[in-house]
This record gives sequence, C-alpha cells and structure tokens, in this order.
Amino acid sequence: MTSPVVSIAYHSGYGHTTVLAEAVRAGAAEAGAEVHLINVADITDEQWATLDASDAIVFGSPTYMGTASGAFHVFAEATSQRWATRDWQDKLAAGFTNSASKSGDKLHTLQFFQLFAAQHGMHWVNLGLLPGWNSSTASENDLNRLGFFAGAAAQTDVDAAADGVHKADVATAEHLGRRVTETATRFARGRTAATAA
Repeated sequence: MTSPVVSIAYHSGYGHTTVLAEAVRAGAAEAGAEVHLINVADITDEQWATLDASDAIVFGSPTYMGTASGAFHVFAEATSQRWATRDWQDKLAAGFTNSASKSGDKLHTLQFFQLFAAQHGMHWVNLGLLPGWNSSTASENDLNRLGFFAGAAAQTDVDAAADGVHKADVATAEHLGRRVTETATRFARGRTAATAA
C-alpha cells in the first residue's frame, strides 16, 4: 500500500500559522505520509493539482475578526468549480488555527473549515484529544491546552514573533498531522479490502 498523500492548505499573516502548518507536516510525515505544504495566498496550478490528488487536506488559517483570513476565504471561493464537479468528494479534511486571545473565536474558524469540507463532501477528522490544562494538576504544556475538539487551536501573544508560538500548541498540531495520516491509512486499507471483497 502506498503512503497517503496529505496536503496542508494554509494562509499565514505573520508567520505564526506557518509554524503550525510545519508542525502538522512534521506529524504527518512522521506517521508515514507524503506531505505537501501549500500557501493558498500564492497557490499555483500545480499545487491545485496536488490538492486534487491528495487523500487528505488539512486547512489552516489565523483567526481574524472571528473567522479565517481574507486570503483563505479567497481560496475557499476559488474551489467552487471543484465543489460543482465533486473533485474532493470523500477526501479527509481537518483544520487548525491561531489567534492572540485564548479563545479569540477560534471555534468559528474551525467550524468554517468543517462546513467548507462538508460542502465538498469530505470527511472531517477531529483532534481526538481530551482537553488539557483544566485541573489543578494540569499544565499549560499539556496537549490541547486550550480545550478544542474540532481541530488544533493555538494562542500566540499579539506582540510575539513566529518563534513565540507555544510549544504545546506546536505539539498539538503535530498530533493532528499524525492523526490525519493514521486515519487516511485506515481509510485506504478499508477501500482496498472493499475492492478485494
């Protein structure tokens, strides 16, 4: 069986979301995927073809004004022909985001990704982690320290450089990459078994 192809379609305004995208890539590669990192702000025809050939697409954007960035919305709208022809039907999808505030309406961005994926007929892969940092014995260094279930959510101080992304949030994004790859592998095995039956 070939390795699953996982593409990360993301936009980053100041570099923080790029750090998360690279963490998702690292986790996916560690789990055995062929991984492609695609900045949707300057996507090429070749990268569109890569998305079309992917088994899973992980969407990423900072949360601006309660939703994904304008550049990500432009990308999403540009997929309308693929929506009409169902090019991404039954691919896997997942998502990640970052904002300066602990909540910062990140859930809305993840829900936007979920709805976008559903419109394309994709299957959503959630984070699959219990929340961290929610008891007296917990730590801000826990995975999923902000307690999101739909995807990986990060918080970075508004005046921090890209290297200021919290290490626990980077590790959570790596977890998401591994989970997407492991799920894609299971899906591929299921398709192979169904075809052989």
